[in-house]
Amino acid sequence: MHRLRMFWEYRSLALAVVGLAVSSIAYLAGAHEAATWALWGTTLYGAVLSAYVVATSLLQRRLGVDIIALLALIGTLLINEPLAGAIITLMLTSGQSLESYAARRAERELNALVSRTPQEARVRQGNDIRTVPLDEVAVGDIVLVGSGEVVPVDGAVLSEEIILDESALTGESLPVSHLKGDTVRSGVVNAGSPFELHALTRASESTYARIVRLVKEADSHPARAVRFADRFALAFVGITFVLAGLAWGMSGLLERAVAVLVIATPCPLILAVPIAVVSGLSRAAQRGIIIKGGAVLEALTTCPALLIDKTGTLTSGHPVVSDIIPAPGGQADRCMQFAASLDQLSQHVLAASLVQHARERHLPLSLPTQVVEKQGAGIEGVVDGKRVRVGNAEFAHASSTAPWVRAARRRAEADGALVVYVALDGVPEGAVLLDDRIRPDSAHTLRLLRNVGINRLVMVTGDREEVALTIGAVLGLDEVLAERTPEEKVIALQVEQEQHRTMMVGDGINDAPALALADVGIAMGARGTTASTETADVVLLVDSLERLYEAVVISRRSQQIAQQSVLVGMGLSFAGMVAAALGYLPPIVGAVAQEVIDVIAILNALRALSVPTLRRRVSPETAARAARFTEEHVAIKGYLAAMRDSADALVTDDPETAFARAQSTEETLRTKILPHEFEEERELYPELGKLYGGPEGLWSFQRTHGEIMHQSRRLERLVASVDPASPDPVDLAEIRRSLYALHAVLALHTMQEEEEYSLLLEPAVP
Repeated sequence: MHRLRMFWEYRSLALAVVGLAVSSIAYLAGAHEAATWALWGTTLYGAVLSAYVVATSLLQRRLGVDIIALLALIGTLLINEPLAGAIITLMLTSGQSLESYAARRAERELNALVSRTPQEARVRQGNDIRTVPLDEVAVGDIVLVGSGEVVPVDGAVLSEEIILDESALTGESLPVSHLKGDTVRSGVVNAGSPFELHALTRASESTYARIVRLVKEADSHPARAVRFADRFALAFVGITFVLAGLAWGMSGLLERAVAVLVIATPCPLILAVPIAVVSGLSRAAQRGIIIKGGAVLEALTTCPALLIDKTGTLTSGHPVVSDIIPAPGGQADRCMQFAASLDQLSQHVLAASLVQHARERHLPLSLPTQVVEKQGAGIEGVVDGKRVRVGNAEFAHASSTAPWVRAARRRAEADGALVVYVALDGVPEGAVLLDDRIRPDSAHTLRLLRNVGINRLVMVTGDREEVALTIGAVLGLDEVLAERTPEEKVIALQVEQEQHRTMMVGDGINDAPALALADVGIAMGARGTTASTETADVVLLVDSLERLYEAVVISRRSQQIAQQSVLVGMGLSFAGMVAAALGYLPPIVGAVAQEVIDVIAILNALRALSVPTLRRRVSPETAARAARFTEEHVAIKGYLAAMRDSADALVTDDPETAFARAQSTEETLRTKILPHEFEEERELYPELGKLYGGPEGLWSFQRTHGEIMHQSRRLERLVASVDPASPDPVDLAEIRRSLYALHAVLALHTMQEEEEYSLLLEPAVP
């Protein structure tokens, strides 16, 4: 239906152009009567088309500015001015075509959400396994779920231990293990070995089916969008009628009234607004932002509140190595090197994270042999002659009572991280912590959103409360709503909407119902589920939260330009109406004058194509340097972890060994970390300064460098003053304080740099 309507509107423009062209050709050929009939036909066609638009508006109990155009066309017929009528018809049809183009992204069916729903399930009956339609799965059936498959129904786990990727439903980015008897929900993905499930619901009553119904229900009640032009309709129509009536009544000439109607034909309203909207949509598309129509573009400017998901939105959405904790006698690099080498042949969802981290740290990896992966426990194999185990504490021979194991677990619980243990030849080597990191661009994007009037920022996530609260505190959010189901996310959105219009940002299936119900739903579409991108009003194709800010800026600038075009155009039209009422502008001259006003309004509206964005253009060399320094931060973070461990060892290890580690750390600081900091300040800080309009924007960074230098020199003097053979406990305590101080300031400084460097790294549009 929408395509038929689009075809009709574009055909209308073509017919108007053909009518004027035929008239011009006939006139030039001397067939003046044929030329006049072509103009009459074009004008009549425009009158019929305009009458249809007005009637449709009246049936919807809405009075639009189109009624002026209808009266102007009727007037040109009455006073025998078909050329003026044909020009008005051309204006009307071109405006409709542009408006149709601006709104052509109609709502589509939620095919992707439905297609993700399993259509069949494998049911075990005795020793036989049958594949049956999903609707035939009954409560009590034993369902087999293969690796990588979506769990089709809610059920209880029959296998000893399973691993699920629940990010689509809960927002939890880390894989979750479940034991025999645990209840799991449909819609999650089997991230481990095949397992069996005791069905507790039918497919139509499962969690995933309920989410699909929520999305469809919310999507079936879209907000009614009122055209921007119609806001001015009542006043403008009233003024036009008054002036036309006065002109006719005072002069007794119908021609003057028609001239007023002709020049009052709301071209700036009908043309300038859709052009500004289309320009804004085009500019957004250039930045990898798909805004689904002009109504959405306008709605983006009216939402002072933002609800935002955590996983994949504020965070990266996948686990990365955050820390390595060596066991007594173990080494962090050796632990990571052997674990990553073994995980090269693992299918576990965490294996890729370990391998990637090892490669970022440029650790040499070897090909493992005799690899055996044990479900729910870990993976075992031989690497460079050593038998390596990577998995849970028991599998890696890490006693739960060992102090270092308890410390690793405490740190993981405090940071909301997952911990994996590593053993070499039966001896624990260390533990690897993985978590879902905050995006480098999250903090400054949220600050920028506050600067443009988004004054309420709320995180709503299905993730654990302790993790969500930590991230909320770091980002300075107004409120954190954790452990929320899809239904509870919808309720949270409705509570916000009672106070103000609200945007919602997310990327998972669990976000789709809220995205569909929000005043503006925004999906992170670079890696997000198709359900979210289909239900959302705005899709960010680039995996960067900065595009959210740019979407708001583009929409606001486009609306401002549209309003300017309307006000300027209407002001000129009003002046022309007064002149026409006084008899200075006949209808044909008024039509030409109106077209001049059109050109002015259109040229102004086209300025929306050049809406500025967050990023300033940087040279490829600058972007390459930013990428290089960001990559070097991987090694820097490893040095910082060793620095903290060295400080801890000053309490736990014997004084001589602990002091030797402190000496090594001080050397690493002097030869690795400080040169990196100096090089950054020399090569990249000037480019950052350009983004801030001058070097004063980087004074805080330079002040931090000064503090780093001060603490580094202090540590160097302390280490040099201690006798390695018999270090004094008081001196060791002072060294420990310096190491902790350096670790804190360097860790914070590195995170701040990564946030700023992200401004110099332009993500590619898929």
